[in-house]
Amino acid sequence: MISEKAPTGKAETLVWLRRISGDLATATINRLEQTLPWYAEMPPARRSAVGLVAQAGITSFIHWYEDPNSTPWIASDIFAAAPRELLRSVSLTQTLQLIRVTVEVTEEKVTGRGEHLREAILLYSREVAFAAADVYARAAEARGLWDARLEALVVDSILTGETDEELPSRIAALGWHGHGEVAVLVGTTPPQFDVDQLRRTARKLGVDVLIGVQGSRLVLVLGRAHAPGRADETADQLPFVQIVQHLEPGFGSGHLVLGPTVPALVDAGQSARAALAGFAVARSWRHAPRPVEADDLLPERALAGDPLAKQTLVEKVYRPLQAHSTDLVTTLWSYLDNGRSLEATARELFVHPNTVRYRLKRVSEVIGWDATGPREALILQTALILGAIGTDATRRRNPSARRPR
Repeated sequence: MISEKAPTGKAETLVWLRRISGDLATATINRLEQTLPWYAEMPPARRSAVGLVAQAGITSFIHWYEDPNSTPWIASDIFAAAPRELLRSVSLTQTLQLIRVTVEVTEEKVTGRGEHLREAILLYSREVAFAAADVYARAAEARGLWDARLEALVVDSILTGETDEELPSRIAALGWHGHGEVAVLVGTTPPQFDVDQLRRTARKLGVDVLIGVQGSRLVLVLGRAHAPGRADETADQLPFVQIVQHLEPGFGSGHLVLGPTVPALVDAGQSARAALAGFAVARSWRHAPRPVEADDLLPERALAGDPLAKQTLVEKVYRPLQAHSTDLVTTLWSYLDNGRSLEATARELFVHPNTVRYRLKRVSEVIGWDATGPREALILQTALILGAIGTDATRRRNPSARRPR
């Protein structure tokens, strides 16, 4: 207990404060344990770090009371005790609670010791609060800059396909909680890019997002933010195309290309390659929608030399039709070569036009594209050409076909 005669002058007050500083620190620690549950639940090492900060604050106040012009040194005096430990284990809200408890204990101990001392405590606590906010703001700013650089590195790794063992840990450090399907979206960067608004929209749609700004090109890696199989999460059933329609206002003018959906983030490079290839040729489709799926640009991508587009067309169109029925391939060839005329196709194949209709319907059922539409007819004709070229080339290159054993 402190029951001494009240000091009369500043010099006597300073001597008295130095003498009771140990008691103040002990009383503060006891009060923290009694009033702040988060402090009592901390591991001993972290509790010790917080206690050191509280003790440093009391010591710093005594120095400041002696020389009020030392205000600029408050942050370094107090938070130098355990800056990293404090920032990692204690939030800004908890730090302000710590300051409040320390001030309350100090005020109780100096009651009756002079109004000037009480005012000094209040003024100093205000300075400490501002100093604490400044420390946390600087830390948040530094973390934000680091996160932005790390995110740019992760997106660039996905786009180039140069993944390594550290990529999952880097993605986890960015707070990615994605589960299951992923798709990559490529568009243009708007003049006034509001990255926070884009992230808020993505969160509302139930997706995680990684954002990469590469000059005039804006790249988004989208992933499901909720674990699959949860009936209460309708976002899991929302197609990426519909998600992109909500994100579209966050992009600049120009084409917006969505890569194909892949099963997991580790496969995002496949979606990224398709989206980038589609973005490069999207202007060649005069009436391309916004957004447009990369697989809807397969003919343009194939003409531009994209090997992934060629492979996709052959595997999704030519081979399934060939495996199902040669009649379907023959009918599709004839129908496209005859300008999508049922009668001309029927005459060439010596069948009834209804037979042609039936076979075209079967084509649509097998591969999912309808040959009667002009755009899809282009896709199918390109697939047939590539399939025929590939089959011919394979037959010529196959040594077993030339040299019987």
